[in-house]
Amino acid sequence: MKTKTIFSCQNCGYQSPKWLGRCPDCASWNTFVEEPLIEPKVASRHAMHAALLGPLPVEPVLLKDVENQENIRLKTHIVELDRVLGGGIVKGGVILLGGDPGIGKSTISLQISHQLAKAGSRLLYVSAEESVAQTRLRAERLGAANSERIYIVNQTDIAVIIEYIKKINPEVVVIDSIQVVFSPDISSSPGTVAQVRECAHTLVRIAKTLGISMVIIGHVTKEGAIAGPRVLEHVVDTVLYFEGQRNSSYRLLRAVKNRYGSTNEIGVFQMAKFGLEEVENPSQFFLSERPEQASGSVVSSVLEGTRPVLLEIQALVARSSFGYPTRRSEGFDYNRLNLIVAVLEKRLGFHLENEDIFINVAGGIKVDDPSCDLAVALAIISSFKEKVVGKGIVVMGEIGLASEIRSVTQVSLRVHEVQKLGFTQCILPKNNIDIQNNFGSLLIPVSTIAEAIDKALT
Repeated sequence: MKTKTIFSCQNCGYQSPKWLGRCPDCASWNTFVEEPLIEPKVASRHAMHAALLGPLPVEPVLLKDVENQENIRLKTHIVELDRVLGGGIVKGGVILLGGDPGIGKSTISLQISHQLAKAGSRLLYVSAEESVAQTRLRAERLGAANSERIYIVNQTDIAVIIEYIKKINPEVVVIDSIQVVFSPDISSSPGTVAQVRECAHTLVRIAKTLGISMVIIGHVTKEGAIAGPRVLEHVVDTVLYFEGQRNSSYRLLRAVKNRYGSTNEIGVFQMAKFGLEEVENPSQFFLSERPEQASGSVVSSVLEGTRPVLLEIQALVARSSFGYPTRRSEGFDYNRLNLIVAVLEKRLGFHLENEDIFINVAGGIKVDDPSCDLAVALAIISSFKEKVVGKGIVVMGEIGLASEIRSVTQVSLRVHEVQKLGFTQCILPKNNIDIQNNFGSLLIPVSTIAEAIDKALT
């Protein structure tokens, strides 16, 4: 009997009866892989879950009768991580942790396990990619090797992992990683859409039914997305991404989805000899290598969730060697850069049509806050005219198409951070000057880009 097959996109899970070069759903190229067609066996699947998990509490109840659980979070005592999660790991919640190879996913997972074990929680660490001995070596470096509450096993069969969970009954389970875990009921190889989707659904069902918190590590593709179907991000409660370069010591932890907290918070870590260390003052960290008296360098204040962060915006403007000038931005929206350049040309008369323009947000952070528009504009002009922005100046403000400077949000928090780090002047929108009484001569209000240029450039 001939086995029926189907072609599945390894990026989004779209299925087609024939091979396609480009996925019609997610527009990815060369992502279709031939897999056996799995006929749904609803009765047997429900029987398997019932055998593994026991009877399920399916009876509906009145919302007013649901018990209010105040202490539903497990504190990791890693302040930066708890901030990103919204206060800690929610009991029964599923966290998906993604990032480039070597970025620190396994390291922080072991550190989380160690901190939770110290607080009295029982954990199961499923080291699917590494042997138990290899994981022990990393744990020794992190100081977590002698914990009496962390159980570790090298296993990839999801059915066996479930049996271990039932036997140990841990409060937290770490799966490292989901791409190598497989279900014996599916004939396709580990890491395929069918395997990842089925294993993820099974783990989430276990977490919700038994009230177990779960941390699932996922690999990322070369485009930076978590490998496997996008349904993997849909079924979990929280999706965290590690950002940063392997040859750099800093790491940024960002939540792109969080059912129990904000998605605007970031955590800043530094890779050290004994694991990831928290950076208590990110502003000072990002400005630590800022050059003095250099054109094209401007400090701005952005808001990441509830935390103001001072960043260095760098610009390089150079005569183009070709007929078409280059525009590049790292950490800043490319379309926003083109808009700012157009405003500088149209409204202020700067001739940038033959200039290559490069923008970089120092430290590797990605900025979405429009309050750094004015800093980008001043950095471009500073580099173009070879004039240095005055020492001790911080710039913030959103740019409108008429070159006006629009107000920013949470300005008091931003200015407090400016003052705390010892800066002497803060150029900000005129409409935000209502806080003048609190900060006095520190503030320099402006209403147009031209005014900001006169105040900032020396």
